[in-house]
Amino acid sequence: MTFQPQSPTGATPNATRRPAVRRLLLWSAVVTVFGLAALAMTLLVTTAVGLQAAILGMVSASLALGIVIPLFIWVDRLEAEPMRLLWFAFLWGALISTLGAVVLNELGVAFFAGRHADPLVVGAVVVAPLTEEFFKGLGVLLIFLVARREFNGVTDGIVYAGIVAAGFAFVENIIYLGQMYLEAGTAGLVGIFIMRCLVSPFAHPMFTVCIGLALGLVTHRRRASSAGVVLVGFAGAVFLHALFNYSAVAASQNYLVLFALVQVPLFVGFLLLLRWARNRESRLLRDVLTGYGMAGWYTPAEVAMLASPGERRRARRWARGVGGRPAERAMEAFQDESGELAMVRKHLVHDGPDAVWLAREQRILEAVTAHRRVFVAQA
Repeated sequence: MTFQPQSPTGATPNATRRPAVRRLLLWSAVVTVFGLAALAMTLLVTTAVGLQAAILGMVSASLALGIVIPLFIWVDRLEAEPMRLLWFAFLWGALISTLGAVVLNELGVAFFAGRHADPLVVGAVVVAPLTEEFFKGLGVLLIFLVARREFNGVTDGIVYAGIVAAGFAFVENIIYLGQMYLEAGTAGLVGIFIMRCLVSPFAHPMFTVCIGLALGLVTHRRRASSAGVVLVGFAGAVFLHALFNYSAVAASQNYLVLFALVQVPLFVGFLLLLRWARNRESRLLRDVLTGYGMAGWYTPAEVAMLASPGERRRARRWARGVGGRPAERAMEAFQDESGELAMVRKHLVHDGPDAVWLAREQRILEAVTAHRRVFVAQA
């Protein structure tokens, strides 16, 4: 595939102050909603377990984030998502999803309390999977709809879903850890910490990535008919969540057997999915940048380096060796911009010429050329 980047066609910038006002109003609304949700969750958690237990739970739950978040950053390394969207995803999961799920879970358990069923088991196996995956998935869907230029495919869907779920698990862990500390002291806190933060820290991300995967599959065919794919993803998330909870709660007498038969295979499948997504993005990067290479923008050696995480690390070390930190920063920017360029070209291929994408493509091409000059000049 050979091509020459096109020039943007007649896009006239908005000369009024309205875009700035709209952005100000949007971010003010986001900050207000998140602030109110944070206040509500703080009151809820401290009322339920007390300040001391909440602090202990928060410190313990933070350790699990140190396991989960780096894995999704690793998956996202070839074409990193904007930090503002990753923060939005995390805060949505930690504040909005947890608050909505707490309310609906309480209502669901109360509804089943008068029926011929154990409300705690039904709540864990039926109510919680539905409400929690709905609110987590809603956050991923909002990013899909509002930030469509930053939602470029399967890998992005997996990353956004994983970060939303990590935020949700963080606050949920605070509650569970705090409650167990009140009931059983330090021994109880350590026990539940091992089970939730060390043995199964990826539980929630494993479920919600089904929704992110589905949204990633329909990124470039956003039609009403694609809603079925998203519903299948949601159903998959609910089913896996229910299966996981059943193995942990409803059949606790056979927990170790079900852990080996259910939870371990789920986790292995989850890791294989992440590896597949990473390799898929690497192949996409290589194929697209090869086209730019044929047009004279990249050398074959640069394309091979950019498509391999290991070669990218070696290239940054080489740049630092020949030109110090400025050359290393230029190489990092060269790699990051090249990953973004591949996503821009993917949009142009699927969606056709668009003034915004064409302008973005031209800006990135100019930027990678400037970055190359910095580290090549030092060699």
